[in-house]
Amino acid sequence: MAELLYRLGRFSARRAWVVILSWLAVIAVSVGGFLAGFGTLTSSFDIPNTPSSKVVDELTEQLPAFAGASGTVAFHTEDGSAFTAEQQTQISAVIADADGLPDVTGAIDPFVTEQQRADGAQQLVDGQVAIDAARTQLDDGQAQLDAGRAQLAAAQGQLDAGRAQLDAAGLPTDQLDAQQAQLDAQLAEVDAQQGAIDDGRVELEQNAAQAVLGTQLLSYADGIRMVSADSAAALSNVSFEQPRMELSQEAKDAVIAHFSAADIDGVAVDFSTDIAQGVPQILGVGEAIGVVIAAIVLLVMLGSVLAASFPIVTALVGVAVGVLSTLAFSGVIQMASVTPVLGVMLGLAVGIDYSLFIVNRHRKQLLQGAEVVESVGLANGTAGNAVVFAGSTVVVALLALNVTGIPFLGLMGTVGAICVAVAVLIAITLTPALLGLAGERILSRKTKETAAEARLAWADAAAPSAAPAPSAAPAPGAVPAPSRASTMSTWRAIVTTLVSVVVLLVVALPAMSMRLGLPDGASEPEGSTTHTAFTVVEENFGAGANSPILVAANVAEAVSDDDLVATQVAVAAELAALDNVVAVAPVGVSDDATMIAFQLVPAEGPNSESTEQLVRDLRALGTLDGDITLGVAGQAAINIDISESLQDILPVYLAVVVGLSLLIMIVVFRSFLVPLIATGGFVLSLLATFGAVVAVFQWGWFAGIIGITSPGPILSFLPVILVGILFGLAMDYQLFLASGMREAYVHGSSARQAVAEGFRAGRSVVIAAGLIMVAVFGGFVFSESTIIRALGFGLAFGVLIDAFVVRLLLMPALMHLLGKSAWWFPRWLDRIVPNVDVEGASLERRHHLH
Repeated sequence: MAELLYRLGRFSARRAWVVILSWLAVIAVSVGGFLAGFGTLTSSFDIPNTPSSKVVDELTEQLPAFAGASGTVAFHTEDGSAFTAEQQTQISAVIADADGLPDVTGAIDPFVTEQQRADGAQQLVDGQVAIDAARTQLDDGQAQLDAGRAQLAAAQGQLDAGRAQLDAAGLPTDQLDAQQAQLDAQLAEVDAQQGAIDDGRVELEQNAAQAVLGTQLLSYADGIRMVSADSAAALSNVSFEQPRMELSQEAKDAVIAHFSAADIDGVAVDFSTDIAQGVPQILGVGEAIGVVIAAIVLLVMLGSVLAASFPIVTALVGVAVGVLSTLAFSGVIQMASVTPVLGVMLGLAVGIDYSLFIVNRHRKQLLQGAEVVESVGLANGTAGNAVVFAGSTVVVALLALNVTGIPFLGLMGTVGAICVAVAVLIAITLTPALLGLAGERILSRKTKETAAEARLAWADAAAPSAAPAPSAAPAPGAVPAPSRASTMSTWRAIVTTLVSVVVLLVVALPAMSMRLGLPDGASEPEGSTTHTAFTVVEENFGAGANSPILVAANVAEAVSDDDLVATQVAVAAELAALDNVVAVAPVGVSDDATMIAFQLVPAEGPNSESTEQLVRDLRALGTLDGDITLGVAGQAAINIDISESLQDILPVYLAVVVGLSLLIMIVVFRSFLVPLIATGGFVLSLLATFGAVVAVFQWGWFAGIIGITSPGPILSFLPVILVGILFGLAMDYQLFLASGMREAYVHGSSARQAVAEGFRAGRSVVIAAGLIMVAVFGGFVFSESTIIRALGFGLAFGVLIDAFVVRLLLMPALMHLLGKSAWWFPRWLDRIVPNVDVEGASLERRHHLH
């Protein structure tokens, strides 16, 4: 590989414009693909085959009205006063006009809904009054009927007595028979009237029972309102035809534009995250500042504006190619909006670092008097070889995200891997081309003089007539020996190890209370429309109104019309009896009457612990009345399912990454203890990163500095993403430090001396690379998107801890303490394991700088 990269570097340096034009052509193709294939990015996340997704699928099939996405438009008066009649009319008008918007199936008028609710309540009251009046009327009729029956009974008695007397006297009873017939007819009429009263009473009691059930349902739903109690705020629910994951940004933008254009005097309009949480800005001011800081580090490191510009230029080219190429497939692949931003993050960070490694190596060789093209080739075969290896490690770690079985996470890893792979390709082709084109102009005037002196020394040493003394210039191809590096003391190594481990473990402590979730309106930037809408809903309708839970009740047999209300009340009663339930209301019945949907309003928001527990309590109810099974959906349930799925997969993914780390390090360093140190350090830095993320984003420590106003659960997929990316980057730093130590040890230095020499050789580039990555990732901390902000902070802090604590402090100290045992490797295994010459040492021995 090193020889191939050496030749590639020489070719690129000699045919610079061919390489540059080739990459420009690649950019043109990427732009063309982007313009032709760019589709919709989604701000929603979903995982197939979770309990909530299965419920959503059932609802979609049996209740199509619930298949589409929905969002909330919050109207509120600017001065907090009640809506005027004119304002209500204007709001109703703009809501009515929303039916014609793209993909919109309807928008609920809150004032009409509240009026219907009030009318329904009044109808129940009026119905109860009518029932009471009818019951009184029936009671009066029954009393009259009973009195009439008593009179007829008395008349019957008189007839019976008269008949007995006539029979005793042997007289005819014809007259009595006629009276008896008349009396029987009257009794039959009374019986008929009794039957009518009985039927009326049965119907009345049925109506009364229905009224009671209706009153109960109304009482359970009492906490669900569309207009606030003080009439200063109102909510309109907008329904879309397309599902949440497929809803286009154009449809959302059309809704925002329509309602925002209403311009109702004294009324403000804001939108929930379902509507207004769009695609985050890929590059902003914070990201630009991060790149500027990286440029300053490069300038200090390389000492030349031209040299410092090359890593920036190549990184930007890599980002353009990688991100635009992947976005070209967004029209056929469902892609989360954060995915291209992750590509930008990684493309910039590793693109700058990888190019820096090659430029820095080339610059050092020029200072030693090397010829430009030969130096470029050698830098590409040595530092470029390390770049390929390091980049491959990051690519493998990111592609391993596909083993999680979570589509959006696997796609994020794949896109990130593509951007890193492009960064590697550009580093080993475009960077050598630019270096070859620039020649010695990458050196400052002072360093050019140093390079010239070095070339003269090489020339004198190579002259045939020269008789070099032992102390003369080094032989061709050799690097002038630096002054001997001093080793650290054992006590210093012990103290450094203990302090580093203790600090990392202390920083990691908050990770023990990590809660996972997805961002809601509360975590949006303060002053944004999504944050304002969330606050308006919370303050006027209760926190739970921001996170309604959808419950699907499946019955074994179809419910008849007569039993429907009773079944709804029975289920609602069970749901309302749970803790932290504010209101329950039936919202739909399937055509075959085998599914009844309920909306449940919890006491707190979607990311609260009480709402999470409520979802678990709902699922724990199991079967009601023997034949009613419950399914739970809604944003809170989806959040829980996604978070639990990711939490379950994290140990598996971490085991895969750690196992991969050990195998790679064993092959590279031909040692067992060095890989254990590298992997153990990675785990410590990862835990410390988790702790810092929890402290800032969940606990709220120092959150105001980066604009976090509402701390909450940690982004559910952040830990998994951090594992993959930080693993790859940690192995980069381990490689550039430990490989130098191994090289020194193999060439005869003592184990502890080798640690000092390798550390001194690699520390400057690791410090610069670490600072660059912290700057680039840190620039994303100030993004308006909560997801991007958390991702940027986690990566920036993780790199900071791993590079400056683990790799530059803990690892050298442990290597010093282990001494020679750090490099122990069984001879039989040494013969089997392939020799991976990561930094191209054999290439240096074959090719001379002159």
